[in-house]
Amino acid sequence: MGPGDLRQALAALTPGTDARLLIGHETFDDAGIFRLSDDLALVQTVDFFAPIVDDPYDFGQVAAANALSDVYAMGGEPLTALSIVGFPTGKLPLEVLSQILRGAQDKVHEAGASLVGGHTVTDDEVKFGLSVTGRVHPDRILSNANARLGDRLVLTKPIGTGLVATAVKRGSATAGHEAVMVASMKRLNRLASEAAQACGARCATDITGFGLMGHAAHIARASAVTLRLDVAAVPVLPGAREAWAAGLRTGGAERNDAFLDADVQWGNVTAEQRALLVDPQTSGGLLVAVPADRVADYLSRVEGSVIVGDVLPRGEHLITLTG
Repeated sequence: MGPGDLRQALAALTPGTDARLLIGHETFDDAGIFRLSDDLALVQTVDFFAPIVDDPYDFGQVAAANALSDVYAMGGEPLTALSIVGFPTGKLPLEVLSQILRGAQDKVHEAGASLVGGHTVTDDEVKFGLSVTGRVHPDRILSNANARLGDRLVLTKPIGTGLVATAVKRGSATAGHEAVMVASMKRLNRLASEAAQACGARCATDITGFGLMGHAAHIARASAVTLRLDVAAVPVLPGAREAWAAGLRTGGAERNDAFLDADVQWGNVTAEQRALLVDPQTSGGLLVAVPADRVADYLSRVEGSVIVGDVLPRGEHLITLTG
């Protein structure tokens, strides 16, 4: 489902009226937040999808890291997770499901949380993910709506998983390119989130299915600002450009591109750069709006993080591209 479809579907819902609901669906944040007390709020999210890698154990880890990332994007600490499984019983050995669950459990434990149960249905295709509950102090929430003028935009992982994964499925990716992609998707955003808190950031999102541009647009819209992105500074996974040059495309990227077209001042970006910017990601990094005087501190705390832009007053477009 593209961002336009989701916005249209959610438009039928009325905003929550409970004062304890601190963040609902209105800002397109990565998770909902519900206040329990003056110093404690619950962070709740759910995410699941079909396999993006062939190895069941790796798939479980990637799916878990992807779901846990929503809690990290809100500045939260994951506590518990429930598995969501669709499995073609009788078509695949149950050992495949066991390996998926083991991968997810190992990643959940790495996050310091507990896998406490779940629900399984018979399906024609494997699908897996987690519903995650976490906690955050109500005064330390990271939200799409909290970008401030002058903040620097920092991206913590390279983009390109959609294109590289497509190349893997077509058998055209190198083993090295696949390994780098899988390692990136399995890496938790825990450190990136903790560094955001330590450096006084109040705005972050994780980069997933709507691509870097789609999730950046959510920040710009919710915060009533314009984001300036330096295209040349955006890190890209090895193999992503090669996949695009070989003619590989994804339907998700096409939907993202169409939805964003009028909201972006595209400048002189090439067709390849544009494709990468709208490429749907799985378990991508965080895009964090960091106070300018703390950005050097943030970069020193999060290996591989890169400044990719800054926050400007709201202009004609949600995003303007340079470089």
